[in-house]
Order: sequence, then C-alpha cells, then structure tokens
Amino acid sequence: MNQNPFEEMEDLKIDLAQYGIKESNYENVSDDSMSSMYDGTFRSVTENTIIQGRVVNITPTHVIVNVGYKSEGVLPREEFEDTPDLAIGDTVDVFLVSKEDEHGNIRLSKAEADRQRSWDETLEACKDGKPVKGIVRRKVKGGLMVDIGIEAFLPASQLSLQNTKNIDDYIGQELEVKVIKVNYERKNVVVSRRELLDEERSLKRRTFLDQVKVGDVRKGVVKNITDFGAFVDLSGIDGLLHLTDMRWGRINHPSEILEVGKEIDVMIIGIDYEKERVSLGIKQMTPNPWLDVDKKYPAGTVVEGKVVNLLPYGAFVELEEGLEGLIHISEFSWTRKVNHPSEFVQVGDVVKAAVLSIDTDDQKISLGLRQTHSNPWETINERYPIGGKIKGVVRNLTVYGAFVELEDGIDGLIHVSDMSWTRKINHPSEVLKKGETVEAVVLNINTEDRKIALGLKQLTEDPWDHIYDHYREGDTVTGKITNLTTFGAFIQLDNDIEGLIHISELSQNQVQNVKEVVQVGQEVTGKIVRIDPTDRKIAVSLKEYERETAPAPEPEEKPAEEEAPVSNEPKEPFTSGIDLNAVIQRKDK
Repeated sequence: MNQNPFEEMEDLKIDLAQYGIKESNYENVSDDSMSSMYDGTFRSVTENTIIQGRVVNITPTHVIVNVGYKSEGVLPREEFEDTPDLAIGDTVDVFLVSKEDEHGNIRLSKAEADRQRSWDETLEACKDGKPVKGIVRRKVKGGLMVDIGIEAFLPASQLSLQNTKNIDDYIGQELEVKVIKVNYERKNVVVSRRELLDEERSLKRRTFLDQVKVGDVRKGVVKNITDFGAFVDLSGIDGLLHLTDMRWGRINHPSEILEVGKEIDVMIIGIDYEKERVSLGIKQMTPNPWLDVDKKYPAGTVVEGKVVNLLPYGAFVELEEGLEGLIHISEFSWTRKVNHPSEFVQVGDVVKAAVLSIDTDDQKISLGLRQTHSNPWETINERYPIGGKIKGVVRNLTVYGAFVELEDGIDGLIHVSDMSWTRKINHPSEVLKKGETVEAVVLNINTEDRKIALGLKQLTEDPWDHIYDHYREGDTVTGKITNLTTFGAFIQLDNDIEGLIHISELSQNQVQNVKEVVQVGQEVTGKIVRIDPTDRKIAVSLKEYERETAPAPEPEEKPAEEEAPVSNEPKEPFTSGIDLNAVIQRKDK
C-alpha cells in the first residue's frame, strides 16, 4: 500500500474537516504501519451487527476506525473512556449502525457495541436463574433502575421480603438480583431481589428443620409482636411464640415481657415439617407448678394471694407465678347478694381465701372468700327463734311483700298476706314505707334457702276468732265505703273488719250501676244479713235497713178474710236470696 493514506481517504470522499482532522495527522504514520492496517481489499459488512475494526488514527476528539469497508468510521473520543491506553493499530469491536450517512461515510458506535455485548453477556450469565450483582442507579416510578451491565428494572414489590417504606435508601447500593423477565424486542429486563431472599430463607428453613428436634433450646431475636404472641427469628426460620406459652401464669399482652429486637432463649415445642413451621415456648423451660398443686394447696387450706383480674362472674387470685384460683361471685358473702366482685375486692389487693377444690386436669382452683368467716346462717335460729318478735328497717318493697333488714346482709320477708287479718292488701305500700322501723313476728326460717318469713298481723289477735263477740246477724252497722266493684261495694266496719254490700242489697229499687247509689268514702248504714267465720266474710244489706226504717204504710179497708193458720215451723235465716259465698268469691277474683 504505497498510496498516501490521506489521499486514499480523500478518494473515499471522507469529509475529515467536519471531524477536525487535518492531513498533517497522518504524516507521522509510517508506510509499514499503514500497510498493516489496509490489505487492499474491501469486505462485505452487515448493518446492526458487531464487527471488528482497527484504529487508524486518534485525535483529541475522535477515533478513526477501519472495518475493511470503502470508508472509515469516525467515532467520538468519549466512547473510548474505558480504554485510556488506546493506540493506533489496536483492534476494537464496534457496532455498524449504517453503511453510509449523508456524506457517504460509514456510521459506527463503540457504545452500542458495548451495550449489545453487555446485553448478550448478561443474559448468558442469567441463564437458569443465576443471580447477578448490580448497582442501584436511580429511582423511577414503581421501583429502581439497577445497572447489571445493562439497565434493569427492580420493582419495589421485589425489593425485600417485607414492604419497604423508603426505597431511596437503596440508591447507590450494590444488590444481588435475579432476572425474572426479559423483553427481547424492547431490550427490557426486570429483576427481583425478593426471590433470591426467599430462596435463601427457604434453604435456611430446611437446613434448620433438619438440625433441630422438639425439646431443643435455641437463641432467637424477637422479630414482631402481635396480640396473640410473638414471632422469633431463629436465624433460618421464624417461630411462633404464642401468648399462652410465655408464662405458666397470667399475661395480658406479649409486650409485658418481650420487646422487638431483644434476644431470648426459647424451646422448640412443635415442628410442622410439611408447612415448615415451628412452635416455641418459654414457660416449658421451667417446672410446671400444676404438677404438685394438690399437695401444696389441699382443700380447706386458707391461702393468701394477689387479685390479678376481675370478671363479672368472679375474681382471679394469683397464689404464685403460674397458679391462679377463682373466687366465684357466689363465694364472696354468706348473706349479701353480690352483683360484681368489685364490691369486695380490686385488682392488686392481697386477700385471704379458702381452697374449695382443685381440678388438676383442667388446671382450675376454686377459692372462697366467705369461708374465711363464720356462717351467720348456722346460728340464725338461736338469734331469731320462731315466734319471737324482731325489729328491723324496711329495706325494699315489692308487689308481693316487704323486705326487712334484721342485720347486715340478712333480710326477712313480710308477705302481703301476713300484713292484715282483715284487709286485702294489694301492695305493701298501703301498710309500710321504705326506711321505716317496723316490728314483726318470726314465722319461719329456711336455712338451706336462706329465707326468713315474718308476719305483721301476728302481732295482734285474729279478730275473726271472736267475731261473734262483736257482730251478730241482724245487727245495724255503720261504716265507710272503701271500694266499688261491678257486683257491689265494700264497707269498712269496726275492728278493721270489711263487709260486702251486694249490688242487689244496695237499694229496694233495682240497681244497674253501683255508682248510682254509693261512692268511695261515703258513710252508710246497713244490716248484717250473714256472717261466715270460716271464709272470713260478712254480708251487709242497705235494702234491709231501709225496709226496717221506712214508715209503715196506712192500712186500707179490706174485706174480712179468713186468718191463715199459724205454723210452728222455725223460720229460715234471712239471706235476701243471696248466695254469699258466690258473691265473696267473685270479689276475691
């Protein structure tokens, strides 16, 4: 090759001036050197492929590369920054963009050749899921861009095993990732770090399960705390430490004894090889206090403990760590009805209680508070003998009677039927008032059901026992109307006796409505027509009284008639044709 290279370039119509290249640039190149770069032939080249070329000249701004085509390629010097020792005659790989540009020159790119080579090398390296390392370059929407030789997209969801709050912290870090998706047409690559972490965790989990057995004690770090327990990192697997396996005694929340990041000793109490799960325990590393509880706390023993919890049905008392007993709400008082344990104890109180029973199978201890005091019902008959009189305060009124407090926690009941011998009491408020002091007679005591029956009327004699000492049939009586019914009116007599005036006995005239004749509170006079001591009833007639007191009519002249023979038969008692029992029964109804 004897021709001057510059002249050859000129023959090939390369506009060197546009690249700042002068003819003098070639003056220092020897003929032998130039001959080695040109073999006098031109080869066929294919666009969009990587081809090999030789550097024929270097300027501060450009590099001239011959690829055996009719013209050389002129490349920016910046594309060779990674080869600072580049010299004329070096062989380089370039990417053929096109055979001719607007000036008829060939277009080459080393940067594109590097990218293409990196693409191929990267995909080759990532075959079969092999991990690659890359540098996180920048944040984009939905994730990060990672340089693994080519730019790859790392979604935020594939960054870690847990959700990452701030992915900016990863910018600039070197990460190991795995290619999970490739778009060859667009040359897009999606990578995942999470899959590698998950594979690593799965490998550690299997290794851990192969090395441990139930009963082993291992160190772990509290990773997360929930309401039902805590997850502990055992350097290979996360184990669940349930709330009930933390202490033999009561614990309301794991945070009472654990904190995230704290190293603890735990025992392996269960392994599920199929689901790769491990159950952990702390209390299992200490003796079970329930093993000899019946020997330490035999029934009948009085123990001391701390109230640790209150519920509507009772109070839990801690006897020692891991041992709790229940004082049921029915075991607080011999005499009082307890609505809630807080009426007697509060959380934190130290109390004495008696052991009632122990169930080791269900791990339950029944305690009693009242058993630490004498039972007042055992001597109730001595303090309140039947037939004796008592004094007490009316504590409560109900529709069926009045409760009278005899002493703290012990009440007696005066039933409405025991408030009056003669009156029908519809409500105890007709006789008694709440808070007043009353005297009564003890009628009956039921120690088993803890009930005392009292009587108010028993303080006086029953007037019906001597009714004929006060009233006789045919007597004229005066009293006030106390009540009206559809069948008659009730009249209040002396000695607290009540009588009935039937509607048919209100007047000599026929009466349709009782109110037409009498009103409540009105004072009337009548005749007693019947007394029934057995049923405790007296019938009174206003009609008979009117008949007796009415003036006699003037006699009329009548023809003399033959006198009727006089009968010696006794007369029937006067009843005015009334079935008194039927009437009284209607009243009671």
